[in-house]
Amino acid sequence: MTIKIGDKVPDGTLTEFIETASEGCSLGPNAFKVSELVKGKKIALFAVPGAFTPTCSAQHLPGYIELESQLKAKGIDEIWCVAVNDAFVMGAWGREQNVQGKVRMLADGSATWTKAMGLDLDLAARGLGVRSRRYSAVLDDGVVTLLNLEEGGAYEVSDAKTLLAQLG
Repeated sequence: MTIKIGDKVPDGTLTEFIETASEGCSLGPNAFKVSELVKGKKIALFAVPGAFTPTCSAQHLPGYIELESQLKAKGIDEIWCVAVNDAFVMGAWGREQNVQGKVRMLADGSATWTKAMGLDLDLAARGLGVRSRRYSAVLDDGVVTLLNLEEGGAYEVSDAKTLLAQLG
């Protein structure tokens, strides 16, 4: 069943490639529990079918990087990009796109969390395996308060400008 507005996101584990070691976070892939990441925070989340893919690299991720300060001015604490890729790929994509701490590049390597959200997309026939649907959402303390699901291969409602406008 697809998650909807008013639902609490399922718990799960997402990984992030940490560029600089700090207390509690070692260099390289680190696993984080979603329930701990969302606690007390307002998150702008967008998910993409895959890192380094054309629409994701040319439009989706750059839009959130560009509007990061405006989203945060509307009360967003963190911006997450989630994809069914591993943390190494997400880290490399973030470096290539110069996210520089503006967007957390979170990997759902086996699509476990994506499936629990009901937002998985089977692209095996195209040689891509199971991926995430393209969408954007706002999570407030883990509860979905906005959700913009794309249909098919569209990129019409999950962009940063739309989400920013919805925040008022």
